[in-house]
Amino acid sequence: MNSRERLLRLFVERSFKEGDFVLASGRQSRFYVDCRTTTMHAEGQVLLGEVGADALEAAGLEPDVIGGLTMGADPIAYAIAGETWRRGRPVHAFSVRKRPKRHGTGRRIEGCFEQGARAIVVEDVITTGGSALQACEAVRQEGGTVLAVLAAVDRLEGGRESIEAEGLTVHTLFGVDEFQAYLANPSAPVGLDD
Repeated sequence: MNSRERLLRLFVERSFKEGDFVLASGRQSRFYVDCRTTTMHAEGQVLLGEVGADALEAAGLEPDVIGGLTMGADPIAYAIAGETWRRGRPVHAFSVRKRPKRHGTGRRIEGCFEQGARAIVVEDVITTGGSALQACEAVRQEGGTVLAVLAAVDRLEGGRESIEAEGLTVHTLFGVDEFQAYLANPSAPVGLDD
């Protein structure tokens, strides 16, 4: 089993729940994806680093930094940053606060972000695309360039299209349809989604 297959199984086992849920957007849903139970898991961190760094390489992206809106994006960005260091091509991490600090430097973006940085904006789950777009706006306001958005999971509910409508490229590690397909047939091969 490769890293992507193992990560998919970990997401299905730890993060994918079926039932009746109200999402952050206020929408009703018959399933919920809590990425944090996988992205903050020790094995999940290693796998996310490998699969995420592979996705950046496959897309030909060469960012300086990777990050997104805290807290969902944080463990994903940190995992990928760590893996890029191990591969000898470091991409450093940053976090976007939901609002600027009112003390200290008053920064909205924390970590290894500098003006002029080429950034990958990370999202844990794309539903409407709002969180990713908020992080992209913060990067631009601080003088960075957004190369692309990388999401761990796309709920396939129009968020990707909303982000792309703003002129951004979106790469995803998994579509929620892959979770559903795995549950229906756990022995089926896992494809690569971008």
